[in-house]
Amino acid sequence: MVTEKKVIDEVSGWLRVFDDGSVDRTWTGPPQVKFMSDPVPPHHHFIDGVATTDVVADQDSGLKLRIYLSEKQEDDLEKLPVLLHFHGGGFCISQADWFMYYSVYTRLARTARAVVVSVFLRLAPEHRLPAACDDGFAALLWLSSVAGGQKQQPWLHDHADFNRVFLIGDSSGGNIVHQVAARAGREKLEPLRVAGAIPIHPGFCRSQRSKSEMEQPETPFLTLDMVDKFLSLALPVGATKDHPITCPMGEAAPAIEGLKLPPYLYCVAEQDLIKDTEMEFYEVMKRGGKEVELMTSDGVGHSFYLNKIAVDMDPKTAQETQKLFKGIKDFIQSH
Repeated sequence: MVTEKKVIDEVSGWLRVFDDGSVDRTWTGPPQVKFMSDPVPPHHHFIDGVATTDVVADQDSGLKLRIYLSEKQEDDLEKLPVLLHFHGGGFCISQADWFMYYSVYTRLARTARAVVVSVFLRLAPEHRLPAACDDGFAALLWLSSVAGGQKQQPWLHDHADFNRVFLIGDSSGGNIVHQVAARAGREKLEPLRVAGAIPIHPGFCRSQRSKSEMEQPETPFLTLDMVDKFLSLALPVGATKDHPITCPMGEAAPAIEGLKLPPYLYCVAEQDLIKDTEMEFYEVMKRGGKEVELMTSDGVGHSFYLNKIAVDMDPKTAQETQKLFKGIKDFIQSH
């Protein structure tokens, strides 16, 4: 007799967890937005000025990366800065090759004149934290080995300036940015240098609901249900949102002033559900004497720039996306 699997947890549209431990990430939300989670195959030829390739950085662990290379322009420097990218998804969903990231990071590679290296992160609940943070740091170590000549990657060897590596991440990827930056400060990575960190709408929160969580509007990219369920599936068993990965400004986290951190471009959205706790981290960074530049996107919510439909159809979203990308480009050029 075949026993039918039972759903024991669900995040609407995104993910179902079964009683045998298996996970189904088939999109079950509105079909008209499914295309944003469709994988985009790599293409070694330039399309709209950008080529992509997938690389297995570690055969043993299976760590995989996607590289975005923009077509050379006349006024480009000989070598371009590197954006090491960590995708979002509450540590539980999404992949580096999803269309929503492809559309954003091909554009950013073009506009910021940078090589983007995006990490395929292990997902919870199969791989609970700190697995995704470990993957992010492993990718940085791999970049360091390419910079030092121990590993070979022709695109990076020919085009990447390893003295200007920037960590960038969306939502929960912003949490990984901070964790990797803190670990990098304790390591010798030469000839690679981490020149800056760019957390965009990081998933910083506390166990207790903030005022913004109770008052700000929910969006397709962040609801209270998503915050609660994704983190319950992602954090170590028995941990709460006050864990250092989700609450780096909290009592359980290492003191910010004791960390060796690069300059931060810290990006928040005015209508983000978790803006209050994001801003709490910003204030702790300032009090800790860290170099941190705040960039606020007005009138938009969490990860607004990843919503291709809104970027194409809504002038306000398009305008704020353009401003965000310009801010990132300016930060990179000044560091």
